[in-house]
Amino acid sequence: MNKVVVIGGGAAGLMAAVTAAQHGAKVEVAEKMPAVGKKILVTGKGRCNITNDSDIREFIQNMPGNGQFLHSAFRAFSNLDMVAFLESRGLATKVERGGRIFPVSDRAADVVAVFTRLLSELGVSIRLGQAARRILVDNEHITGVEFQDGGKISADKVILAVGGSTYPGTGSSGDGFVMAGKIGHTITELRPSLIPLEVEESWITDLQGLSLKNVTATVTKGGKKLASEFGEMLFTHYGLSGPIILSLSRVAADALRIGEPVAVEINLKPALDEQMLDRRLQRDFAKFARKQMKNALDELLPNKLIDVIIDLSHIPPEKPVHQVTKVERARLSEQLRRLTFTITKTRPLAEAIVTAGGVSTKEISPSTMESKLVKGLYFAGEVIDIDGYTGGYNLQAAWSTGFVAGRHAADYS
Repeated sequence: MNKVVVIGGGAAGLMAAVTAAQHGAKVEVAEKMPAVGKKILVTGKGRCNITNDSDIREFIQNMPGNGQFLHSAFRAFSNLDMVAFLESRGLATKVERGGRIFPVSDRAADVVAVFTRLLSELGVSIRLGQAARRILVDNEHITGVEFQDGGKISADKVILAVGGSTYPGTGSSGDGFVMAGKIGHTITELRPSLIPLEVEESWITDLQGLSLKNVTATVTKGGKKLASEFGEMLFTHYGLSGPIILSLSRVAADALRIGEPVAVEINLKPALDEQMLDRRLQRDFAKFARKQMKNALDELLPNKLIDVIIDLSHIPPEKPVHQVTKVERARLSEQLRRLTFTITKTRPLAEAIVTAGGVSTKEISPSTMESKLVKGLYFAGEVIDIDGYTGGYNLQAAWSTGFVAGRHAADYS
């Protein structure tokens, strides 16, 4: 019987531990936090966006960070397998907008509970409050794990599943990159993915807390369009956030690293082309001809946006609507279609939902998740150089790589 030590009790580590135990291994989980599943509890705003109902091709397309590397893992343990795994253990799921899959209960804690019950049933030992310091290797073979307190445990196989450098309060503080690097693995550049963006415009504070639905955001660099997303977004005191901004943040972050000016354009009325929008404005202007501009856009915009858009359009807010010129109306239309923000930087890496970068996929077997450098060492989850968009793709990558690592670590070899 193989003794498998799983370092990390997050999504990937829990799946790896369960799978290894189900395949006959003696399993021990080492988690530095007081409880397992801490990061799962904060995903999906506490609801846990378990996975997505996309097919494998779409999954790979939604993993801009080395998606092709995950092809074998997604086939070995798919989104359908994950749903079946939970539902066979009494946790019903549902599909929401964008194919996002959540527990019917809307409780991330229920997902964690499935794993903790199963680990108990399988006799998996869990060491809580135990931070690993070093992976022990002899002659390019795994021998065990050393902890921060100096204690050691022997192991036939080790699965490194400690997450990335995001949400350090949940235990993901980059330890895995250090441990993997010390035994010869290449760590690609770490950078934020799925992270809010800071902007130059000081008037953003006037929009703080405003959430918009059914808008389009486009990242541009030097005037060239790089990527667009449609959906929901949020204005904050420092800049832009919300689902579509997070999805675009990787593109924005990569563009910022190159050094050219980066902007985000918000189309507040994407369902209307330029001519349709102008006709809409003319109808509204005719309807509210005797009102001042500041009181005439209530049916078109949220209150917080009205003063900002009028100011950017260089129209006096007290100007009667019937006196607004064609040129002024054109400027208003332009702001509605291209409300532009200059991006200065992303928020700090610790605030990102996902870490881009990590252990190089060139040094990991995609079919087993085993290290190509150290026999008996496996990787799972965000510690690997993989990352995806919002919508359950990153969690599915954790479940899938955890499953593959656990299954193959359990094999005696």
